[in-house]
Amino acid sequence: MTVARITLRPGHEISRVIRGGWQLAGGHGAVDRAEAIKDMVAFADAGITTFDCADIYTGVEEMIGAFRTEYRNQRGVEALARIKVHTKLVPDLSRLATVDRAYIRGIVETSIRRLQAERLDLVQFHWWDYSVPRYLDVVCWMDELRREGLIANVSGTNFDSEKTAEILGAGVKLTSMQVQYSLLDARPERKLAALAQANGMWLLCFGTVAGGFLGDRWLGKPEPQEPLENRSLTKYKLIIDDFGGWDLFQTLLSTLRRIADRHGSDIATVASAAMLKKPGVAAVIVGARNRSHLARNVAVTELDL
Repeated sequence: MTVARITLRPGHEISRVIRGGWQLAGGHGAVDRAEAIKDMVAFADAGITTFDCADIYTGVEEMIGAFRTEYRNQRGVEALARIKVHTKLVPDLSRLATVDRAYIRGIVETSIRRLQAERLDLVQFHWWDYSVPRYLDVVCWMDELRREGLIANVSGTNFDSEKTAEILGAGVKLTSMQVQYSLLDARPERKLAALAQANGMWLLCFGTVAGGFLGDRWLGKPEPQEPLENRSLTKYKLIIDDFGGWDLFQTLLSTLRRIADRHGSDIATVASAAMLKKPGVAAVIVGARNRSHLARNVAVTELDL
């Protein structure tokens, strides 16, 4: 079994399943650093060679940097070259009105140091508040850093279609946009997907298994009540409510279970594989905390729906 790969830009080939890093930032329980690095090695060996993180995910860039060094030592320079790291650049909310080139350069240089890299493979820009209209300045500064060689690919995360069009109109050729896109949340299909395809921009999807809700564990179960056990479930329960509520969600799970039965698979794998069939979607991001679901993660690109 192999993990499919895709080229976003010349020189930037990724696995179509990306290992997420949010779950390693501390909001889902204690993290064993040594075990986390071993997990990353196992994912890379299995063909999931692309890792997602952010400058604001506490300790995660440093962990991936340590993994990169360990992987080079164990597998060699050529194997390391297949590893791609997608990080994020997230200016502090309190600094939005006063950001300048030096501040943005500082974030980029810090990420390079943490990741133990010569340059950043791909940087996804996030902006907290559109009412502070400095995001065009920042993304243009990021593009300057790309031309300087500190960033290979400038991308975005969570920008809506209107603001994405503004960025593209400013002459910044975004490589990708990371957005929540799943069987529960089809908002990108309104405008963003078409805009992306028209501009050679790929979509990277998070939330494809809704923090674990889109899985066999929840089939036939009563609606959970607050407090839920982690931040992901709290977040995605709100998405289920917006989707139409618990009963409709159970109908979706039952449908996915029937499809999974036909393929000898499971609900989570089907839910993620379905998103890879969507036009313009390059990859799905899986938020694995350990290796327990690695075989299923690998199977996502193999499932022929």
